[in-house]
Amino acid sequence: MPGPGALLLVATPLGNLGDVSPRAREALAGATVVACEDTRTTGNLLRLLGIEAKLIAYHDHNEAEMGEALADRVASGERVAIVTDAGTPGISDPGFRAARACARRGLTVTPIPGPCAAIAVLSASGLPTNAFRFVGFLAPKSAARRRFLESVREADETVVLHESCHRIDAFLGEMLEVLGPDRVACVGREVTKLHESIRTAPLSTLVPALRAGSLKGEFTVAIAPAGFSL
Repeated sequence: MPGPGALLLVATPLGNLGDVSPRAREALAGATVVACEDTRTTGNLLRLLGIEAKLIAYHDHNEAEMGEALADRVASGERVAIVTDAGTPGISDPGFRAARACARRGLTVTPIPGPCAAIAVLSASGLPTNAFRFVGFLAPKSAARRRFLESVREADETVVLHESCHRIDAFLGEMLEVLGPDRVACVGREVTKLHESIRTAPLSTLVPALRAGSLKGEFTVAIAPAGFSL
């Protein structure tokens, strides 16, 4: 662990508690304060790990001002840990602004790596990983999603994104219509959890198979490069 005056970006389990690393436990136990998206969610995790820590809220709605406030704490000598509800801070979750604020001041920022849904699904997808682009969550409007899909029709790298359970059905249809039935994709659902599912196939096969099952939970989608075949 770094000494006093450091920002720790601590990855936490996506679902399976066994994925928390000894180093993450040490970082959380030794933090002056733990900044988290939801104090109830993180409080439950820390109780399961047998860790007592001071929690403060750090989420999408207060990230702009809290980023500087957390950097102030680091500058004063505190060891500040950032966690999200699941996965790696800063990857489609709060963390970027605090890391940027610390970087601007030359303060220590230390990653405590671990679970990341995008990397987990990509690694199991069977799609090319020599080059990939992660775009996080797409816009909620169908027209914007279609414009994005048009922009990756000829992509020469794998494209990885997250999608909400409320929009995944519509997005599956949009992928099939815009990218065509032969485009290969992978959809991961509830990764590391009890009902984990990771499927890779041409969209002509993948879309009806997914629609025949449950579309509840957290989804990560990887779209193969144009022309890729299994």
